[in-house]
Amino acid sequence: MKIKAVIQYLEQLAPLDLQESYDNAGLIVGNADQEITKVLISLDCTEEVVQEAVDKGCNLVISHHPIVFKGLKKFNGKNYVERTVIKAIENKIALYAIHTNLDNVTGGVNSKIADKLGLVNQAILESKPNVLRKMVVFVPRSHVEEVRTALFDAGAGQIGRHYDQCSFNTAGYGSFRPLAGSAPTIGEIGTQERVEETRIEVIYTRSIERKLLLSLYEAHPYEEVAYDLFDLQNTATEIGAGMIGNLSEPMDEQDFLAYLKANLKLNVIRHTALLGKKVSRVAVCGGAGGFLLGAAKRSGADFFVTADYKYHEFFDAEGEIVIADTGHFESEQFTQELLYDIITKKFPNFATLTTEIDTNPIKYYS
Repeated sequence: MKIKAVIQYLEQLAPLDLQESYDNAGLIVGNADQEITKVLISLDCTEEVVQEAVDKGCNLVISHHPIVFKGLKKFNGKNYVERTVIKAIENKIALYAIHTNLDNVTGGVNSKIADKLGLVNQAILESKPNVLRKMVVFVPRSHVEEVRTALFDAGAGQIGRHYDQCSFNTAGYGSFRPLAGSAPTIGEIGTQERVEETRIEVIYTRSIERKLLLSLYEAHPYEEVAYDLFDLQNTATEIGAGMIGNLSEPMDEQDFLAYLKANLKLNVIRHTALLGKKVSRVAVCGGAGGFLLGAAKRSGADFFVTADYKYHEFFDAEGEIVIADTGHFESEQFTQELLYDIITKKFPNFATLTTEIDTNPIKYYS
C-alpha cells in the first residue's frame, strides 16, 4: 500500500481546507507514491522522532504539529527544523502533519479531550464560518436518480451528524436550442427544445467541491451541464473549534480540578479564581484556545479547559467562568492515541506505532 492511501483517508476525515490560514498541514516531506513500511505517530516531529522512525523501520511519520510553519530558504542544519527535514530526506522518510484541520472536526482533537473528561451531549463550541455551499442542478427526468446518486456518493447532502442523502427536488421544464457544432443528447440543431427536468438542490462542504463537480459531469447526460453554486450563511454544526459538553453529574470545583488533573494526566493546572459553584458544563480546546473564551462564556460553560494563556489574559475570565490552563502538550497529548485508533481501524494490516519519545519541550521542577 502507498502512503497516499493513508493521506487520502485522513483528509476525508479532516480535509486540508479546514486548516487555519497560518497552518501547514499536509504532506511536508516525501513522495505520496512511496510504499509504506511502517507508520510512526507523534504529537511533534523532531530530529529524535525521525531517528526513531529510522531505527524502527518506519518511512512515514504522522504528527499533529507541522515541523515547518513558514518557508525555509536554506537547508544547512542551523536549527532543529532544518536538521529534521534534512534527516527525513536523507532517510526517505515522509513527514505528514494533521493539525488545525483535525482540531476543526467532530471526532478530532477536541472530541478526544471531551471524551477523556467523560463529557456528554458534546457539540462544537464555535462553528467555522463559510464552510457550507449549495449546488442547484437541472437534470432531465430520465437521469434524475443517476445524477442524484452520484452527488450523494461524492459526499453532498450531509446535514449534521445523523442525516445524509438530503436533497430538494422541483419539477419543471428547461428550454434550449442546440447551435451548429453542438452534439445534443436531446433535440436537433437549430430547433428549440422544451424538456421536462428536475431541479435538484444539495448542500455540501467546500472541501468536496472538485470531487462533486467531477461526479456531476460524469453522471449528467447533457453536453453542457446547467448548474449554480451558492455560498451559504448556515453553520456546519460538525465543523469548528473547541467542544462543549456536560459532566454526567455536577462536581464541586475542587473535585473537578482533581478530576481534570487525573484524567488528563497533568502535572499542574494554572487557573483563575474559583467561583464557589458546581461545575456542570465544560468547554475544551486543545492548544492555544484563548480566542474561544467568548464562545465558552456564551455556551454557559462553568470551566474552560485549554492552554497557552498569558498572564493578563487570565483577567478576561472576569468572574464569569474558570479558565484552566493545562499546558499545550498536555492538552493535546491524546491526539497520538486518536490517530493510532483512526489508522489501525481503517488499515489493520500494517504496523502503526506511537512514539516513545517525550516531545514536550517544557519540563517541571517540583
